[in-house]
Amino acid sequence: MEKLWILGPLVFLAGFIDSIAGGGGLISLPAYIFAGIPIHLAMGTNKLSSSIGTFTASITFFIHKKIWIKLALVSALFALIGSWIGASMALWVSETALKTVLILVLPGMALFVLRPRKEVVITPKDKFPWVQITLITFLVGMYDGFIGPGTGSMLIFGFVSVIGMSYTQASANAKVVNLASGIAALITFGFSAQVDVLLGLSAALFSITGNVAGSLMAVKYGKKLIQPLLLVVFGILMIKMIMDVI
Repeated sequence: MEKLWILGPLVFLAGFIDSIAGGGGLISLPAYIFAGIPIHLAMGTNKLSSSIGTFTASITFFIHKKIWIKLALVSALFALIGSWIGASMALWVSETALKTVLILVLPGMALFVLRPRKEVVITPKDKFPWVQITLITFLVGMYDGFIGPGTGSMLIFGFVSVIGMSYTQASANAKVVNLASGIAALITFGFSAQVDVLLGLSAALFSITGNVAGSLMAVKYGKKLIQPLLLVVFGILMIKMIMDVI
């Protein structure tokens, strides 16, 4: 459990960032790899700790009436199906190949997370483009199961650009969708014995704390800072991953 000294602060930071802006997986997944955990086991264990943290953030947003039940549940269903397919695919890919994919994909996802977004406040009474919503959530769910980092930001971007939600509205509803896709991937990795339950539950305590703190800030202030911190930590973890592959 000495790995927890490395993972704990990084998982807390990941939960904090994820609840506000999405993209916490850009820190949490590389953190597990940084701690020396094989990538498939890292992906499964990360799903355990992050899903528990995401659940607490979802509850916080629900209490503050930021989640639209019908939209969230329909989106979650399609994300769950997509995530199961993506996680099943990931288990067939070698560790070296997955690390290479992460090194190629994560920098692009970091840019995606940090890009500015428009905000337009709408109400739950407005009509939703269900075809686009189901397609987006299915594809994002598949990505979440296969790789994961940046999923929350992709969902937020989809809700903001396709539906016209405000940033805080999108972040809240994305949590429910992200939770469903995370659980589907967790179950898939679990059946293949790729989840360290003790380590994942211990790390989840840090994820819960980070998600609650971040979601409360998101409800009160919306999106503010955190980008410089995300860039610094992400950069350090990326360098470590590149060195491992080389």
